[in-house]
Amino acid sequence: MTQKAPEEAYLRPIFHGTGNTGQPDIPGQPPQRYPLSSTAEVVLGRDPSCQILVQSQQYVMVSRHHAVIRPKQNLPHGQTYWEICDLNSSNGTFVNGKRLRGSQKLMVGDRISLSKNGPEFLFEDVIHRPTVVNPPPQSQGVNPSVNIPPSPPNNLKNNITFTQLFPIVSTGRDLTRKAYLIPGSITVLFVVLMFATLGNASLFNLLLGAYLSISGYYCVYQLCGKHKPWWWLLGSAIATMIVLLSPLLSLFIFIFRTILPGSLPDPTNVSFFHLLTAMFFGAGLMEELLKILPVLMALMIGRSLRSPWRERLGVWEPLDGILLGSASAVGFTLLETLGQYVPQIIQEVGELQGLQLLIPRILGSVAGHTAYSGYLGYFVGLSVLQPKQRWLILGVGYLCASGLHALWNSTVVLGYHVLAIVGILSYAFLGAAILKARSLSPTRAENFATRLRGQ
Repeated sequence: MTQKAPEEAYLRPIFHGTGNTGQPDIPGQPPQRYPLSSTAEVVLGRDPSCQILVQSQQYVMVSRHHAVIRPKQNLPHGQTYWEICDLNSSNGTFVNGKRLRGSQKLMVGDRISLSKNGPEFLFEDVIHRPTVVNPPPQSQGVNPSVNIPPSPPNNLKNNITFTQLFPIVSTGRDLTRKAYLIPGSITVLFVVLMFATLGNASLFNLLLGAYLSISGYYCVYQLCGKHKPWWWLLGSAIATMIVLLSPLLSLFIFIFRTILPGSLPDPTNVSFFHLLTAMFFGAGLMEELLKILPVLMALMIGRSLRSPWRERLGVWEPLDGILLGSASAVGFTLLETLGQYVPQIIQEVGELQGLQLLIPRILGSVAGHTAYSGYLGYFVGLSVLQPKQRWLILGVGYLCASGLHALWNSTVVLGYHVLAIVGILSYAFLGAAILKARSLSPTRAENFATRLRGQ
């Protein structure tokens, strides 16, 4: 299309019972328009800085900066036209029902939708304005600043349906995708098994520890928002257990606790800084290297496979490293807690105290081992995206994860209030890494953590 004067083109919200911006068209009044400048770009999104602001609460599927419309000059004739570009939005921009890839020139009558079910706009000019048939307004003379609630569906007005009485008949895949059927079923299964093992303390503790570990990891998995085969994640946890039970552990102990100053002293007889140094070498550096081994193995295995398995199993971005590193930490926590600490406590003071130790140790792994290993996994994935700075990235990640680990192990002598602060700090590091990994992800548009709300 060709334009000659500034602001001769505009966007008009398409009326669907209620205007897409919360303001319906009023009979006898011109419809709401958003002029498009021939000299400046116009950004659409939920962020207050956008020139066309979409209501955040009503349209959570729209990203903060969703799309931009830019004026372009047709040099031979000096005329202006406009093109629309998607700003890497989570749920996509659609033009006439087709998802926008890159940029596209706008033509009069083009329908722009911010995500599939988001607000829609019509591209028009003052000369060629297409006719859009809107549903009749529900009342006359309505204040345009007031939202009109949509009418109930006809099937609710007239009669009740079979699927309304028995919703399970019509939900289909939504049960597993939106209603969390699988996590609920796993919970029920573990409850039944724990009832069946009452009186057997070892088996009961194993089931409880496994359930709490799965629950904690599930939170991390949902935050990451990237699909990874469950059996591959389980394999990462099992691989760490195998390493801990192998002669490799003795070699690590010799290097980090005998050659290096990592011999773990009695925390009641040393200064905090002496304890922190020992924990840095003997716990932080040693255990984080042990737990990251399955992630490095996955990285190498992925490089040797063909697509699509190389993408599914390998480490190609920070999200992959976080998911595999966190899964490795779950295996480490379970073996350490159930194989060492809990049996020792049960033998010394009884089963109740062993159970009391089990619960906080497993739940605390989200702000402990999972946080450190997931954080280090982020750097492993980042080193794949930035291969020229690989060793700098891995070095920073290894030292940071080991430092957080050592700080957690050392601050117990300073009091539980300080321990809580360190735990929150560790989880904050992991959460920040997940958010940054999602923004860096090459497959961000497929991320299920940002599919419903633009990030």
